Amino acid sequence: MEAQALRRDEVFKAVHFQHPQYVPVYFFNADQNQSDLVAFEVQRHFIGPEKDRSEWGFTWERLDETMGQPAAALIQNTADIAHFSSPNPDDPSRYEGMDDFLRRYPDRFRMASLALSGFTTMSFLRGFDSLMIDLAEQPQAVDALAERVFGFEERLIAGLAGRPFDAVAFFDDWGTQKGMIVSPKTWRRFFKARYARQFALVHSLGMQVYFHCCGYYPQIIPDFIEIGVDMLNISQPNLYSIPELGRLYGGKICFVCPVSYQTTSISGSREDIFNDVRSLVQNLGCFHGGLVGYVEEYHSMGMSSDNYQACIQAFRTLGRTTGSHEESRR
Repeated sequence: MEAQALRRDEVFKAVHFQHPQYVPVYFFNADQNQSDLVAFEVQRHFIGPEKDRSEWGFTWERLDETMGQPAAALIQNTADIAHFSSPNPDDPSRYEGMDDFLRRYPDRFRMASLALSGFTTMSFLRGFDSLMIDLAEQPQAVDALAERVFGFEERLIAGLAGRPFDAVAFFDDWGTQKGMIVSPKTWRRFFKARYARQFALVHSLGMQVYFHCCGYYPQIIPDFIEIGVDMLNISQPNLYSIPELGRLYGGKICFVCPVSYQTTSISGSREDIFNDVRSLVQNLGCFHGGLVGYVEEYHSMGMSSDNYQACIQAFRTLGRTTGSHEESRR
């Protein structure tokens, strides 16, 4: 039982700055048997009877092996929001396969994944351009749609009570390559309190908050810390100064970071990959924890098998050999 609990315990130690023995690693889309964290999707954007159709009703259009985009927005006019039906959060079929999942990963840190959430779901329902216009011109419509989407998610989270998950995973993007999609003021006006409500619910159920967010959004990292994000998945660490992230926020939030899958992990050398991981470990994982590595197999974006393996080896090697991470920072 002690050995089974180890991987899960090491993730908790990393999240809560309690001296993990190594930097845990989250394998996202391949090699789950190697991952310290695993996820079970409870919102059916990609799974279920129709894998190309979200339970919200939109269908996926794909030109390659990536996620794709909705073929068409379902809410063409803001007047339609009032009549749009949300999925049933209490549908028991969404938990089919959960028992097998739990049996396969008894020793892992287990997350209930929303797959896509919040603003991202809103943009898929309304259409990104239309939603941006609504934010400026029809704020009441945005509030109505947000209540529909965030409210459904809250009911879904409430339904996790008593289930053996360690965290709820949110996936919602707020950054472009150079800044936020909306202003921090707009983000705080429409979304901050809604996230805070969700995260408080997660914590009340004894679970952690994992939040994936692509792009560059340094202005709202303090907000995420304030409202209770435990694990922040920064997907493009190449956009940030990693030493500055550590200086400003180290010890306040656990960062979940890959070797950038826009730059180094695609086109870098093995040495480049190890150097990037060394910087993550030395600057973010040096607070008696505070770092979880992230590995995603991205051959669809040009990642070679050698670079994929180098990412794994860098996290596993440097995350275990730094000893006291505080020493590696000096």
